[in-house]
Amino acid sequence: MIRITTLNGGTMTRQKFVENLLKRADVKTAARGEAFAPANIALCKYWGKRDAELNLPVNSSLSISLGKLGTRTVVKFAKSADRIFLNGKHAPKAFAARLSAYLDLFRADGQFFEVRTKNNIPTAAGLASSASGFAALIKALDQLMGWGFNPRELSMLARLGSGSATRSLYDGFAIWNAGQRADGMDSYAEPLDAPWDSLRVGILEVSKARKKTGSTEGMNRTRETSELYEAWPAQADCDYDELRTAIVAQDFPMLGKTAENNALAMHATMMAAWPPLCYWKPQSVSLMHKVWAAREEGLELYFTMDAGPNLKLLFLQENQAAVKKLFPKVQVVIPFSS
Repeated sequence: MIRITTLNGGTMTRQKFVENLLKRADVKTAARGEAFAPANIALCKYWGKRDAELNLPVNSSLSISLGKLGTRTVVKFAKSADRIFLNGKHAPKAFAARLSAYLDLFRADGQFFEVRTKNNIPTAAGLASSASGFAALIKALDQLMGWGFNPRELSMLARLGSGSATRSLYDGFAIWNAGQRADGMDSYAEPLDAPWDSLRVGILEVSKARKKTGSTEGMNRTRETSELYEAWPAQADCDYDELRTAIVAQDFPMLGKTAENNALAMHATMMAAWPPLCYWKPQSVSLMHKVWAAREEGLELYFTMDAGPNLKLLFLQENQAAVKKLFPKVQVVIPFSS
């Protein structure tokens, strides 16, 4: 079983991390902040933390954004208590508590916030809504508070809310450097400047239901109990390098094969955890077999999956009509659309 340090010996808390960054900023508050952030789909997954307090990952990861699918958030100051709304309604208690705890990192004494956030993707269903949500929130807070942070600094702050949020600061491909420092200052996301106009992502929605086991709980259980997890960091590092090579070369079969294999390897580690952890539904498996059958018949089509039941298809523009014929309900995303 692999042993991974999850504490940093008390040398750096997330509150101290934020305070250190805020020393660089001039606070010039505005009346409101508003921002949009796209959801992102990891092609090389982040699964496991080397430091839980600072959300530092075991391995570097690589993602592609979902264009106009994501979260828009408006933040204002409130008078006497936080007021948090999700999709036009008072947010569920657990959702509101998580956001308020995150806002605690930034608030001055006696300061409260009103947050209105809208997702145009299902919340907590394995479509990276927490990633886009915390990325949009930190961008809106940056406007409200007048910090003037650059994207790298914002990605580190978004990371404290949700690890994957660090990549949702960017459109297109993004990489999240795992880093090595105990203080987390070298663990941030940055864009990978490699536009791929013909690349398509297709979303096959199996379920909108909230996951029974959240991603953080799921990865902790996997890391602590799965015998297969020992092999994960090395495979993830190899997949990360292969994906970067495939993107630069625009080698689609290499991209698709590596992304699909990476996703299946991650889910295999979960299923070997105890109690076993399976985010798939029967329809998820049926759709996988449909993809494999289509590929055997010559269609260049691959899939990836995050911690949820929904599939994300990877294909090229030239095969879009064939994919839509095979999957009539697929939602096609053009990541590099102007």
